[in-house]
Amino acid sequence: MKITLVFSILAILTVGCAQTNSDSKKDTVIPVKKVEVNLKKQYILDDYLNDSIALDKEVETIFNQLDDTAIVAQLIMPAVGRLGQTDNTIQKHISDRIIGGVLMLNGTKEDFTSWINKYNQMNDSIGNLPFLYSADAEPSLVNKKIIGSKTVKKANELANIDEVRQVAQTISNELLSIGINYNFSPVVDMSPNKTVGYRSFGAVPANIIPWSNAFIEESQKKNIIATAKHFPGHGLVSGDTHKSLQMIDGELKEIGNYPELINNGVLSIMIAHIGVKNNEKYNTNGLPASISKTIVTDLLRNEYGFKGLIVTDAMNMGGVSSIVNCEVKAVDAGCDIVLMPVDAAKAHAQILTKYKTDSDFKAKVDAAAKRIIRMKIALGLMNNKQ
Repeated sequence: MKITLVFSILAILTVGCAQTNSDSKKDTVIPVKKVEVNLKKQYILDDYLNDSIALDKEVETIFNQLDDTAIVAQLIMPAVGRLGQTDNTIQKHISDRIIGGVLMLNGTKEDFTSWINKYNQMNDSIGNLPFLYSADAEPSLVNKKIIGSKTVKKANELANIDEVRQVAQTISNELLSIGINYNFSPVVDMSPNKTVGYRSFGAVPANIIPWSNAFIEESQKKNIIATAKHFPGHGLVSGDTHKSLQMIDGELKEIGNYPELINNGVLSIMIAHIGVKNNEKYNTNGLPASISKTIVTDLLRNEYGFKGLIVTDAMNMGGVSSIVNCEVKAVDAGCDIVLMPVDAAKAHAQILTKYKTDSDFKAKVDAAAKRIIRMKIALGLMNNKQ
C-alpha cells in the first residue's frame, strides 16, 4: 500500500515536471533560421524597374523562406527619434520580427548612425532581412531632421537646376554616411499650401518636373531611393493633413506632375492623407487617398503604370489616424509600406490576422512584400550576406 502510494506521488511529480517543462518551452524564443541568400549576380538600383526573370526568381527564392510574420513585417516602418519611437521600442520590434524598416526622424547624425549600426547587427543575429532606412531629407527639412548634416539651401531658395543636382548629391552623401538608403524627397506639390509649398520646387511651376527629375536622378545614382510626394497633390489645398483630413474639390490639378517622373524611373511615391470630392472618377467617398483603392491602385498603379514602392504618409497624422484599422485599409488600397503607424505591433497583428483569413488581401500583402524584397536586392542589401 505504501509502495503504491510512493509510485503514485512520483508519477504525479513526473507529470507535473513534464508539464512545467512543456510550458517553459512555449515561452522560449526559438531562433529563426536565417534566410539563405545566394544571388547569381550583384544587382544595382537601376535593375529594380527592369523586366528580369533572373531577379524575379531571386525575389521568389527569398520570399519563399519567410514565415507569415516576416512577410507582413516587410510592410511596417515605424520611426525612431524625437518625433518617433524610442530606441528601446524599435529594438523590441526588431526582436519580435514585426518591422521591415525604420524612419530616422528628428535626431542627430551621430545617433542615427549608431542606431542603424546596432539594428543591422540585431537583424543579422536574429535572421531578419535587412532594413530600408528612410529620412525626410528634403532640401528644406534635412538640416532640421538630421542635426549635424551638411547645410544646404531650402528648396524654394535654389536658383537653377545645377544647384538642385548639387544639393541632391550633398544630401545623398550625408545619408550614405549614416546608413540611410531611402529619401522621402522631392516634394512635387505646387507652392500655395503653406505646410508644403516652401518644401517644393513650385515657386516657379515650370520648374517642378525638371528639377524634381534632376533631384531624383542624382539621388538614385547614389544608390538612394527617391520619393515623389504627396500624391495626388497637396499644394492646392489650404489645410494641414497633420491635423485633419483635407479635400481636393473637383479636378486633380497636380497629378500631371507625376507621369514624367514615373516614366523617368522614380522608385517611390508617397500617398497623402487627402481626400477627393466632386470628382466622378476619383472620388474617395470622404476618406483619405492613402486608404483609397481608387487613388492608390486604380490611378497610380494601374492608370499611371507605377511599378515602384508606394508608401503612405505618416499614419499617425490627423488626416487618417482616427479611422479604425487604417493600416489594414492602406494595405488593402494597394500601399506597400505603412509609415509610422500609431502602434506598430497592433498594426502588424491586424494585418497578419486579415492576411491569414482573406486570400485577396493575402495576395496584396505578398505582392507588396515582394516589391520591397526586390528593392532590398537592388540596393545591394542582400549581396550574399545573410
